[in-house]
Parts: sequence; structure tokens; C-alpha cells
Amino acid sequence: MNFTIGTLLALSFLISVLGLFLFLWAQMNGLMRAGPDAAEVIFAGGEVGQTEDPALSVMHRERLQQAASQATRGSLPGPSGDSLALGRDLQERAQQDASSRGPTFIFLCSSVFWLLLGSVAGLVASQKLTSPDFLTQSAWLTFGRIRTAHLNMVVYGWASMAGIGISLWMLPRLLKTQLAGERYAIAGAWLWNAGLAAGIAAILSGWTDGLQWLEIPWQIGILLAMGGALAAVPLLMTIARRTTRHLYVSVWYLAAALLWFPILYIVAKVPGVHVGVEQAIVNWWFAHNVLGLWLTPIGLAAAYYFIAKVLGRPIYSYALSLVGFWALAMFYSQAGIHHLLGGPVPQWLQSVSVVQSVMMIVPVLAVGVNHHMTVASHFGALKHSPTLRFVVLGAALYTLVSLQGSLEALPFFNRLVHFTQYKVAHAHLGLYGFFSMIMFGSIYFAMPRVLDREWPYPKLVWLHFWLATVGFAIYFVSLTIGGVLQGIALLDPARPFMASVQVLTPYLQARTLGGALMTAGHFVFAYHFFALSFGRQSERPDAAPARQAISMGA
Repeated sequence: MNFTIGTLLALSFLISVLGLFLFLWAQMNGLMRAGPDAAEVIFAGGEVGQTEDPALSVMHRERLQQAASQATRGSLPGPSGDSLALGRDLQERAQQDASSRGPTFIFLCSSVFWLLLGSVAGLVASQKLTSPDFLTQSAWLTFGRIRTAHLNMVVYGWASMAGIGISLWMLPRLLKTQLAGERYAIAGAWLWNAGLAAGIAAILSGWTDGLQWLEIPWQIGILLAMGGALAAVPLLMTIARRTTRHLYVSVWYLAAALLWFPILYIVAKVPGVHVGVEQAIVNWWFAHNVLGLWLTPIGLAAAYYFIAKVLGRPIYSYALSLVGFWALAMFYSQAGIHHLLGGPVPQWLQSVSVVQSVMMIVPVLAVGVNHHMTVASHFGALKHSPTLRFVVLGAALYTLVSLQGSLEALPFFNRLVHFTQYKVAHAHLGLYGFFSMIMFGSIYFAMPRVLDREWPYPKLVWLHFWLATVGFAIYFVSLTIGGVLQGIALLDPARPFMASVQVLTPYLQARTLGGALMTAGHFVFAYHFFALSFGRQSERPDAAPARQAISMGA
């Protein structure tokens, strides 16, 4: 066991050394400069000071601009510059959006489909916790199978595919060139969907690898690894063809995520190598890193891009954003072993995990301060921009879930909440509160640019936001309180085990209520998404901003 763990740590060390050399190379070539112009690379000439949210109607866009202008009070220039140059920049951006249209649309459509299936499966699983006889006639509807199917559909179906879709849409904009290798991404999307569909069928039939987050049999998981690797090919090809010298911080996050996932998945799924305690260690190494080194970088990349774009102002501190990225890469990889504290795991490995978990406070505070200070004095814009609401809420919950994770790594607190519903609340705070909220906002911003159409029913965006937010608040608060009470009951030797079950029951019922509201929000979102995708094209004059800017400059 020590040999395998030592090998993994040695590989991690070598990768860290390579990352250090990459960092030094980037510094010497000016790819990570932290001057004011570095934070403005995502804007076209004259765009700083100009708000943007395609999810809004014309009237609400004007109100958003007024709110941002009043908050700025002259600290940033208003929309200005050569209208012809701005028109050319926007025309090039429209071409960049068009180049990523195919793979982005396929990934996002697939993600919404899996979101609906995963939500229904999750709601059924939640109901079974308080009504064990609910839908027990068929083996594939039993709790162990339907809950596992829910997990895999939302992690690999909704979250991963939405993340890849938004990444492929952002890359051409960030690198100021058209997406290269889009056919590789499209092939990756079909392989990913095929692998996930086969994997869910296997899980429901009772065939799994029996490891949390790794339940899909390795014979099928090969398709996911291949799909993820193919999705990373356009990243490398587009970076090679970029027309901007500086790489915005979001590019670093996206590049890391798209390259990390195939490595994580392949190492964890290699059959016959990890057994016994080793298997548990590798399992939680992967399960923690699939959120922290796969989904988290994509979510933070989107937050850094969309907060700045909607407000029309650069991020507060570009240097701080780079500190956050490299600290995440340095401290996160070994933090997952804190899920095994108190188990038959070498004590030195547990200590390494606790230390790295606490050190995660560094990148979390760097990101949290940066996002907060960027939005500071512009909170009034949240009233007008649904994209900003989703993304800012997700960014704030990233800070909360990360600090909560550092707290859970401390042995005294881990002993209380381990094996309780508190851990379920924590997992959903990361995957839903942080990542999914940012993806919702990102999709609302990106889809009108992908399809050159406007959202047909803007009020549904607000309905979705409140259903998702209120539902998740009920879900998270109820499981957090219930989990703590459950932990107290489990640690009390004078109380029988059933006491921990009875004290938890009303909170599980509240969990189902919250999940039902979240699911309703997902159906509203899906209806609006497909109405935009396959409905009648909008005739609004603002449907194509590039053409509008060109006509203004003519």
C-alpha cells in the first residue's frame, strides 16, 4: 500500500515540478503579467464601462447600464472609442462565437437533458428516505440504484457537459481566434453521451464498480475518458492559433481542468491495480479532485469572465487572480483523504490531507476577495441582471463551501459530521450552490450569442432563479441542521441508533420539498432553453449586437 501511495505522491511531485517550470516559462514570456491591461484583454476597444447581459430585454439592459454607471461614478470610462473599430472587434467576436456553435450547442443540449433525468431520479431517491416502500416493485428503482444513477447523471451528465460546453464557447473569445478542432469536441460529445447512457443503464441493472463517483464500470468508463480527452484537443489547437499574447486567468483555469480530468479519471479507473485500503484512498483522491480540479476551475473561469463582462469592468486585482489559480493547483490535490480520517489509512497521509485542506484557505480568500471587490458598489446591478445574480451567488457559495470543507477536515469537527446528512448538504453546496448556479448564469449569457437569438420569455429566467435559490436554501439548511443533530445523536452512547433516525426525519422531508422546488426550476429552465433553441427566431433589433455596432459605425 505504501508503495502505491508513494508512487502517486511521486507522480504528483513530478507534475508539480513541471507546473513550476510552466509557471516560470509563462512569466518569462509575459503570459501572466498582472498589469491593468491584462485584466482588460477580454474587452473590445471601448467596451470597458459598457454592461452586457443577453438574457435581458432592451429596457432592462438600459437599466443595467444606468445602475452600473451610477455605481462607477466616473472611476471607469463610459462606453467610448472608435465605433468602426468596435464594430470590427464585435464582428470578429461573432465569428468566434459561430466557430464554437456546433460543439457548444451539442454539449449544452445534452447537459440540460441529463439535468432533467438526474433531477427526477434525485427526487425519487429523496422521497425513498422517508417512504422506504415508495416505488419498490422494480429492482432498478430501489434506493441504491436510483440514487447512484442520480449522482452520475448530474455529475457527468449535467455538470461536466455544461462545463465543457461553456469552456468551448469561452475559449475563442478569450484567445481572440476561431475555435480550432471543433470536430474533435463534437466526437467527444457523442462518445461522452454514449458512455454515460451505457453507464447509467449498467448502474440501474446492478452492474457497477461499487465506488462512489466511480460507479460506472471501467469497460464503459473508457468512453468517458476518451470523450474528455477529445474535448481537450480544441483547447491545445486554439491556444496554438491565438492572436492575443496574454492568457487571461480564465484560460489557465480552463486549460488545467480540461487536461486534469482525463488524467484523474484514467488513474482512478485502471482495473486491478488499487485494492483494499488503497482503493478507498484512490477513490476519495478522485472523488474530491473531480470537484476541485475538474469542475471548480471551470466554474471559477466562468465567474472571472462573466462578472467582468456583465459589469463592463475589469476584475479587482488581476495579480490576486493568479495567486488563486496557482494556490489551487498546489494545495488541492491531496485534500480528499480527509474523508477517511479515523480509518485504516497511514497517519502521515491523513496529516498531509488535513494540512492541505486548511491551506486551501489561501486560494479561497484570494478568489473570494477578488470577486467581492469586483462587484462591490455594483450590487444594485444584481436587481437587473439575471446572469449576474446566478454567477455572483455561485461565486459567494464557492467561498462558503470551501471554508466549510477546511473546517470539516479538522478532526474534532469531522468526528461530529462524518457519516451524516451534513456531508450531503456540503456536497450539494459545492456541486449545486457553487457550480450549477454559475453554469445557469453562463448559459443564460452564452446561448443568445451561440444561436444569434434572444431568450423568448425573460420572466422565466427570474422564475427559475427563485425556484432554484429558495429550493436549494431549504435543502441545504435542513440537511445542515439535521446532519448536526444526527451526529450528536450518533456520538451519544446513551441513545439508541434509532434516535438518530427519528431526529433526522423532519429534515429529510424538508429536503424533499427543497428538491421538488429545484426540480421545478430545472423544468422551467429546460423549457426556456429548448424554446430558444428550436422556437421562432426573435425579431428584436438587438438580436445581433455585432451587426448593430457595425451599422452604428457606418
